[in-house]
Amino acid sequence: MELHGGNIIGASVSAEGGATFRATDPSTGRALEPPFHIATEAEIARALELAEQSFPAYRSQNPEKIAAFLEAIAAGLEALGEELIARARMETGLPEARLTGERERTTGQLRMFAALAREGSWVDARIDRGDASRAPAPKPDLRRMLVPIGPVVVFSASNFPLAFSICGGDTASALATGNPVVTKAHRGHPGTSELMARAVQEAVRTCGMPPGAFSMVQGMSTSGIALVRHPLARAVGFTGSQEGGRGLFDAAAARPTPIPVFAEMGSLNPFFVLPGALKIRGTEIAQSLAKSATLGVGQFCTKPGLALGLHGAELDGFVSALGAAFTATPSGTMLHAGIAERYRSGLAGRRATPNLRVAGESVNPGAAAASGPAAVLITDAKTFLGNTKLHEELFGPATLVVASDSRERLEEIARTLEGQLTVTIHATPEDVKEFASLIDILREKAGRLVFGGVPTGVEVGNAMQHGGPYPATTDSRFTSVGTAAIYRFVRPVCYQDFPTAWLPPELQDANPRGIWRLIDGQWTRDAVSAAKPAGA
Repeated sequence: MELHGGNIIGASVSAEGGATFRATDPSTGRALEPPFHIATEAEIARALELAEQSFPAYRSQNPEKIAAFLEAIAAGLEALGEELIARARMETGLPEARLTGERERTTGQLRMFAALAREGSWVDARIDRGDASRAPAPKPDLRRMLVPIGPVVVFSASNFPLAFSICGGDTASALATGNPVVTKAHRGHPGTSELMARAVQEAVRTCGMPPGAFSMVQGMSTSGIALVRHPLARAVGFTGSQEGGRGLFDAAAARPTPIPVFAEMGSLNPFFVLPGALKIRGTEIAQSLAKSATLGVGQFCTKPGLALGLHGAELDGFVSALGAAFTATPSGTMLHAGIAERYRSGLAGRRATPNLRVAGESVNPGAAAASGPAAVLITDAKTFLGNTKLHEELFGPATLVVASDSRERLEEIARTLEGQLTVTIHATPEDVKEFASLIDILREKAGRLVFGGVPTGVEVGNAMQHGGPYPATTDSRFTSVGTAAIYRFVRPVCYQDFPTAWLPPELQDANPRGIWRLIDGQWTRDAVSAAKPAGA
């Protein structure tokens, strides 16, 4: 399929702007064809206007049709075959096996949300039956459910060109709940984004969806701000840097009508190795930590970038094993030259920090234009606590070990940590008892607590929480992975004393969709007339 380099506005291709850019092969620095047209403000406005026009028709689609639409997108991605994988590999430097697995995750997410839409209980229907005889005032009939909010703007992530991109979890969860989506392609993989967007465009056509249900624009940071500021945008999904996410958040808050920005902005993902676990299997834990921290050249938002333990012979052995594992890890090609340069610069800054030393690093610095060497560094608690720069994420294959002299010092460090996506704890039953107060502190710092494992490898399911207190995300109540991701793009509406004929099917007495509903405090799939009142 020949790439056209344009913007996809509903059923059309648009290339009105004269400004263009090209993707770059990170392994060679070579610019790739074709040039991609940066969306003009008029094209961005047209995409959102079309989404708004299509919103009433799209939100009214039968859930079965929405499910079939999502499944058609998944089939379209699979039909792209090797072409999609080859283009993504050229634009990101990621290996074929990783990209093939990521495509499976992407299609799996789409089908998971299709099943959610088809089943329908996500609307969280709640019915409190009225009682006209109640004294001193009659009780009203109240029926509440979740509804879509309108056009959602989704930003593609650099490190997941498929699963957190044009057809990723943000897009799938928004479409599943009846929201049109306008996506912004990441400038690092515009060709990959176009291929996926064209698959969605074809699914819109074959499934008979309103054309504004999906659009994609190419562009730079100014394009993103224009999308967020447009008055027809209702919410934003973003995965990327803290600087980028906060910029969008501030722009959205400054609007005459503010909108929510659900930004996932990275994390240190602290990795606590408590004394008993360190003594029993320190070398094994070191090896698993090294694999996790260097996986994908350290370009996962859940990469463990900070490891902590108590000073002593066991921690010395742990650091020695960790250093050997990092030294044996070859330099990898990072997503693009800009990310690699920021990583190498950040690593150099840490090297220059007093009382911090390198415990192991890649022997071969790498020949790729965007090469990133693996490195593990070590310092003491006093240095870490006194240098806030060490509390910042270093995106790439590096980890900092902090040796503490007491449990109280570990707790002090835990209290100073900012919000995290994950915290990992390795401990024995005795450690859990002794360090109970530390674990209690850590629960307040992260969205996901990992016991005895590694934080990389985010399972896509119903119970996953991929989010955490700021600055890990802008709203810790929500997740960007798993079926609960839908709750970012819906809002509750309550109908009081409405005639049954005017109610949505999900709230009608007969329950024609057969969904789970909370009727007078009891979960049931029964019709209202068959449900027992609370306390009966």
